[in-house]
Amino acid sequence: MGNTSSMLTQYDIEEVQSHCHDLFEQQEILSLYQRFCQLDRNAKGFISSDEFLSVPEFAMNPLSQRLLKMVDGLNFKDFVAFLSAFSAKASLRQKVQLIFKVYDSDCNGKVSFKDIMEVLRDLSGSFMSDEQREQVLSQVLKESGYTSDSFLTLEDFIKIFGSSRPEMDVEIPVD
Repeated sequence: MGNTSSMLTQYDIEEVQSHCHDLFEQQEILSLYQRFCQLDRNAKGFISSDEFLSVPEFAMNPLSQRLLKMVDGLNFKDFVAFLSAFSAKASLRQKVQLIFKVYDSDCNGKVSFKDIMEVLRDLSGSFMSDEQREQVLSQVLKESGYTSDSFLTLEDFIKIFGSSRPEMDVEIPVD
């Protein structure tokens, strides 16, 4: 699997499926492998930040810089594992884990008010002032039983998102 010019064997496909908790069918794995090879322009066996930024939808995403920290240098198996959170078959926990990682930019396992404000700033740009963002965030945290001094963990995120399943399903085109 390290050499992107080779084809995937049945063993490789099953290994990737197992690594991703069987969230993708074999045909989807093959389609993802084709896309991975297209992105891995230098056939290094991993995708660099620049290669990810060559995807217009990724480059235009207001969270692209945060996502780049998570995806830079992914090999194929980890690329599919990253995308598995977007599978319709992914559990709430799998989806929320990805969301949590976006907010937990320093990877300390905790998300502060400041961390959430930074994401809100990335998402809202100049459409909201910092004061408006603080008001909205303080109200959301208050309604969820937290304060601006709280540090949220993954379990807190799951509790907060538990009542509304995040809509982040992406269909993998199969040839």
